[in-house]
Amino acid sequence: MSDKITDPVVLWQKMLGEMEKGFNSLANQALASPQFSKAMNQAGGVTAGAHKQLGDIMEKYFISMNMPSRSQMVGVAERLQTIEGQLNDIKLLLQEMQKQTGTMRPASAPARPPRTRQPPAASLPSGDKT
Repeated sequence: MSDKITDPVVLWQKMLGEMEKGFNSLANQALASPQFSKAMNQAGGVTAGAHKQLGDIMEKYFISMNMPSRSQMVGVAERLQTIEGQLNDIKLLLQEMQKQTGTMRPASAPARPPRTRQPPAASLPSGDKT
């Protein structure tokens, strides 16, 4: 049996444990300092500003290319959802009205207009006169 002091796996685990403790204490000290939080707030503000500026530039680019921007597409999608909801409400109301009046029409066979036009009469060949 090998001694635990000279075992490389045990030594590696101890070294990793000590390094982890050191990194944790360093990170805790850095996070507790007001300078660190101020720097992180500034970095977040710069990132948010850059993101907004890029969005504005892309929207202007899409407008110049006569293409819809993301915000316009989102607006169209929202309007379509509203219209679909209204259509579903109308459909339900129509179904209720049909139930109340007793005129049920199968959904698979919609009403078709009467066929009044007749095909043309067969013409006789030019040589036959009977």
